[in-house]
Amino acid sequence: MVFWLRILPVADFRMSAPLPPVLVVDDEKNMRLSLKTVLADEGHPVRAVESAEEALSLLGQEEFLMVITDARLGGMSGYEFLSKVRAQWPEMPMLMITAYATPKLAVEAIKAGAVDYLAKPFAPEELLHAVARCSERYRLLQENANLRARTIETYRLEHMVGDSPQMCDLRRLIQTVSPTDARVLILGESGTGKELVAGALHSLSQRSRANYVRINCAAIPEALLESELFGHEKGAFTGALKQKPGRVEEADCGTIFLDEIADMSRPLQAKLLRFLEDGTFTRVGGTQELRVNVRLIAATNRDIIQAIAEDHFREDLFHRLNVVQFRLPPLRDRGDDVLLLAEHFLQGFSASMNRKVRSLSRAARQKLLTHHWPGNVRELRNVIERALILETTAEIQPESLPDFQLEAQLRRSVPGKAIGTESLDEMTANFERELILNLLEQHHFNLSKTAEQLKMSRHALRYRMERLNIARAGQPDDDTATTVSKPD
Repeated sequence: MVFWLRILPVADFRMSAPLPPVLVVDDEKNMRLSLKTVLADEGHPVRAVESAEEALSLLGQEEFLMVITDARLGGMSGYEFLSKVRAQWPEMPMLMITAYATPKLAVEAIKAGAVDYLAKPFAPEELLHAVARCSERYRLLQENANLRARTIETYRLEHMVGDSPQMCDLRRLIQTVSPTDARVLILGESGTGKELVAGALHSLSQRSRANYVRINCAAIPEALLESELFGHEKGAFTGALKQKPGRVEEADCGTIFLDEIADMSRPLQAKLLRFLEDGTFTRVGGTQELRVNVRLIAATNRDIIQAIAEDHFREDLFHRLNVVQFRLPPLRDRGDDVLLLAEHFLQGFSASMNRKVRSLSRAARQKLLTHHWPGNVRELRNVIERALILETTAEIQPESLPDFQLEAQLRRSVPGKAIGTESLDEMTANFERELILNLLEQHHFNLSKTAEQLKMSRHALRYRMERLNIARAGQPDDDTATTVSKPD
């Protein structure tokens, strides 16, 4: 029997959202009542039972914030009870109370799974602070779950804006592949939406309620990437002060997305290849073989065939990853999707900035259509954000858009298509078309100046533009703007 001391003021840990009840297990009726009273006075709902057997039955039926148990119970002991709870509900916080406190028993309680250990008699604030820590832990776990749910919510197919045939095919392929556990390799230039595709594949899969872990292989130093991916043991290297599980363990039963995988070193590629074979791995500095069940999605903006030819990427790893391949189209090949995306970004930024600019002027739309977009959708998003900040009228004017002179020079760094995928006539037409578009941008779409630099007449330039499906906009004598209609 414990006689409670005067209850001192403690911080109010109650939250607006109701907490699950605390499960109290004690074979002394008076102790059960005392614990229940103290906890109830602080707003904690309580379920009190007298045996471990009854508590195990309740744990299988209801959700609880934590378990508070006496060390000595009639029937199953408190230590045995803790071990069984840890085996079945490893995330359940447990607090042990005992009247026979010794360092040895405290160690046994912690080994059995207790997060804390109180010796009788104890002040009620000690108990309340222990419960408060579990309440805070529960709140953080709920917030993380909500954040994860909101993160996955952003990766819906409806957020893949575009009506071009390429985007329609892409959405259909995502819906087909998502329910499977097939590995996926996503190829495409920077800014085309590879991460959006990976997120959609996870959110539509049967693993959507599990973790979705993302790693940018190019953003982590090579020396640390293996530890980040597979974890490390204490003392594995300087600074490894404790054991650290890897991201593959965090993604167990879920999905892991390896972005920029072509930037991974060849030794780590070999370890990843072994992991892909059967899901087994060892932490850095460890010897124990571990196993997880994850779905792997990889992406790169590099020319993967060239990387293999230059011996920067293992061909056998490529074949392991390349079960289903997604090739994302660059924005310049998506036609009027440029305007759909621009309107989409405009609406979003207008709402967040509390601006009343709701549309694009005709001249601004023409300017957006004629740009090559080496930065793809990411570049377009930034352009619209900039325009909305600068715009002072009711619609976006071309003066609020960049002149794109610097961006036009980035065309030289855009990777070309692999030799052999197009005919000579197609490659020649594409080169001619890119050259004319580049010069048009340099001369602000003035036909006379462009024709003069190309040493041809305006009539010959117009003929070539029509043949290459570069359509003129505006009046016949308008020499200031063009729009581009992409070839089919």
